[in-house]
Amino acid sequence: MPLIKVQSSIPAPEKTDIDNLLTTLSAKVAKHFGKPESYVMTIFESDIPMTFGGTFEPVCYVEIKNIGTMNSSQTKEMSADFCQEIESKLGVPANRIYIEFNDAQRHLWGWNKSTFG
Repeated sequence: MPLIKVQSSIPAPEKTDIDNLLTTLSAKVAKHFGKPESYVMTIFESDIPMTFGGTFEPVCYVEIKNIGTMNSSQTKEMSADFCQEIESKLGVPANRIYIEFNDAQRHLWGWNKSTFG
């Protein structure tokens, strides 16, 4: 049910680096939401043509979705944590990362032939 999707303009890192990033993000998402990691999905896409501030320097767009309501202190904490992790692992500066947080309604999130609502 929690999802983090990272899209970036950087060339594809080594598979082990991607795997490490995704497993780290998965654990962090589960911790931030207090949900079992068995429900967390992570996605990484590289080599996506993107600009930020009118330049083609490395950039990331991140989506974080969860069933429930995120408050402002929670999203600020997650923004700091995930920007730090992405900057550290991918080399994309935090000031070139946008994060979109979305609260999902239970009936609009499908899984295992049903929905959560």
